[in-house]
Amino acid sequence: MLDDPQLLRQLGVSPYRQRLPWLGGDLQTLRDTLRPLELPQDQGEPITIPVPALASGAAGAGALLAYLDRPRHPHRAARGLVVVLHGLGGSSRREGLRRLGLSLQGAGFAVLRLNLRGADPGRHLAGGTYAAACNSDLLPVLARARVLAEELGQETAGCRPLPLYGAGISLGGTMLLNASLASPGVLDALICASSPLDLAACSASIERPRNRIYQRWLLQRLVRQTLADPFGVSAEEEQSLRQDPPRSIRAFDAAVTAPRWGFASVDDYYRGASPLPRLLERPQHLPPTLLVQADDDPWVPAAGARQLHAALSATGQGQDLDRLAVLLTARGGHNGFHGPGDSLVSGCWSDRLACAWLKRRSEQDQSR
Repeated sequence: MLDDPQLLRQLGVSPYRQRLPWLGGDLQTLRDTLRPLELPQDQGEPITIPVPALASGAAGAGALLAYLDRPRHPHRAARGLVVVLHGLGGSSRREGLRRLGLSLQGAGFAVLRLNLRGADPGRHLAGGTYAAACNSDLLPVLARARVLAEELGQETAGCRPLPLYGAGISLGGTMLLNASLASPGVLDALICASSPLDLAACSASIERPRNRIYQRWLLQRLVRQTLADPFGVSAEEEQSLRQDPPRSIRAFDAAVTAPRWGFASVDDYYRGASPLPRLLERPQHLPPTLLVQADDDPWVPAAGARQLHAALSATGQGQDLDRLAVLLTARGGHNGFHGPGDSLVSGCWSDRLACAWLKRRSEQDQSR
């Protein structure tokens, strides 16, 4: 089912519609690249969070850089603290992530924008690169965020700790799903937009001939990011990336991502880091979670979200916003969802959906 009207009515959000000239999955996906946003000056407060060495020993202990953005109306009690994660090749400065953060600030939330291992502007703080399952990095960040939520609660909510939420864009949502499944209770609610649930299917999708330009662009960013490591790369990685550059995301994951994160092979990595099997087996381990996926996403196949939606519907959970819900739209591309009513203040449709979803959660959390 696409554009579930009952679910959207519960949130007070209109069904998604495209707007000219951004018609079709590719233009939706590329909109922010073709027409960059005029973002305000970044006024986030930098926070460094220590993280341990990778299990493989490929990179030592270090720290990740995050930016704390306070609600736009500082005299009101914050609704909660939202940890926002970027996707593959992204950072805390990317247009889509900044726009989501600004929308959440306007809705009364504090926001913590994280730069994952290897991402600028925190590249100098930790060696290595991130992965779809990077709990040894992410769980310490969420623990620090929980402390921040308590401190912000003391400042704005009469000593009551703020709830801690997560919002993941693309691969960032996959990471938050994996962390939440591994450590139930680490977040109080979660929303993911265009997030891969099956990494092997996603890798196969990006390798389709129609996606050749996308894959080349992503690979260039990943290779450049990896070789720019101020802590250095191994001789094997140097050879793989310079002398025989990978021609696919799968080849990059086989040469770099899987061994760095202790997986025996790229297939082992894709199996172990894909949340779909665990979502099907034990969705109750998640906090209230909303997954948003467009059917015309050129990068992430909608099949995984469809399978999960069908499984939840079969058990009567498909529209339960207090548990795990899946919202499928016919259009929207990959983390696009540009439609009527978009602005830098309100964000795109998926940003407004995230604000409505998290506002609903915060109202329920405050009533307890």
